Amino acid sequence: MSELTFEQMLEESFKTIRNGEVVDGTVIDVKPDEIILNIGYKADGIITRNEYTNEANVDLTTVVSVGDQMSAKVLKVNDGEGQVLLTYKRLAAEKGNERLKEAFENHEVLKAPVTQILGGGLSVVVDEARVFIPASLVSDTYEKDLSKYADQEIEFVITEFNPKRRRVIGDRKQLLVAKKAEMQKELFERIHEGDIVEGVVKNITDFGAFVDLGGADGLLHISEMSWGRVEHPKKMFKVGQKLTVLIKEIKDTKIALSLKFDDANPWLNAAEKYAVGNEVEGTVARMTDFGAFVELEPGVDALLHVSQISREHVAKPSDVLTIGQETVTGKSHVPICPPIIRVREIRLRVSLPELYCRETVFPLLWTVLRSLFCRAFVLLSVTSTTIVRVFCWRRYFTISICPSRAAATS
Repeated sequence: MSELTFEQMLEESFKTIRNGEVVDGTVIDVKPDEIILNIGYKADGIITRNEYTNEANVDLTTVVSVGDQMSAKVLKVNDGEGQVLLTYKRLAAEKGNERLKEAFENHEVLKAPVTQILGGGLSVVVDEARVFIPASLVSDTYEKDLSKYADQEIEFVITEFNPKRRRVIGDRKQLLVAKKAEMQKELFERIHEGDIVEGVVKNITDFGAFVDLGGADGLLHISEMSWGRVEHPKKMFKVGQKLTVLIKEIKDTKIALSLKFDDANPWLNAAEKYAVGNEVEGTVARMTDFGAFVELEPGVDALLHVSQISREHVAKPSDVLTIGQETVTGKSHVPICPPIIRVREIRLRVSLPELYCRETVFPLLWTVLRSLFCRAFVLLSVTSTTIVRVFCWRRYFTISICPSRAAATS
């Protein structure tokens, strides 16, 4: 056998490689946009930034150092410049697909960062393998803006795995639904009617506010927000505001809440405030054709009938009164009577004949009651001391208002 020349021996010392082959190498140089590897071949291997990661504009000098050992896949044995073009990203993606396949078969929960916000959902990367999460599967509620998930790590499960069609679908919604179901079960085991709990305002509507109690939402109806009048829930609360609420009723999975605590009931000390001879003051809250409603305090309104506003004829309450007018002053002349009527929710459980018990009632009183439903009120008078019984929530009484002007002339 003839002796080999030095060049032949050197050439044979280099291994042969083919496209698609996985090679190992040592990093001999790193630039911001490429990595150079010694792969034991007659030419060095090159990994560009695009073939290293899916992250845009990453500086490779911050993630790879000279001397590091790396495995890569051959894309081209000769890239046209006598170098071997390698890919690290695609090799990692193949390993990532194996990881996703295993997670799909075992129903495993994965956690990965969101790399892209797409028009129809989110894109996350698991070991350089992409997973698409449709917008409908991102949350258990409608998400109009997905930008808040940018760069966040989220948990999900793989519900569809088809790497040949590059279709790998993730689902975050079912994890949230399962978690909420567990929290809901724990919540209903812990709470009872009459408990005082803390919550966070989650949503506000025209009829009330939904409060997150940590496992279930409770409805705080507009009629339960205050003992007084509430024009609109948005004027009282903001989304994200913390509240301390009373659990009024629990029915199946529905929770009714209230802010009308018993110790703040304005009728608890009404007997003392509006005792015979006490002077009372109020503010004109609203007006109708038949009179004006005066707020004595939040939750206690008084009807000042048009015939009782002045000793002189008054065609309309607005001729002498204005909404917001204060210091309408008078004296109570009939003590508060024992409670005889119960009102549940917003239904007044009393028939018209019951209103005519022992005393005479103004012809318009029933109309007033129907318009107010549960709102408590009393009757104001400046010209008469006739005892007129006025029904209200759990209490009823009458007072006679005598403004200083009328008192001075009487």
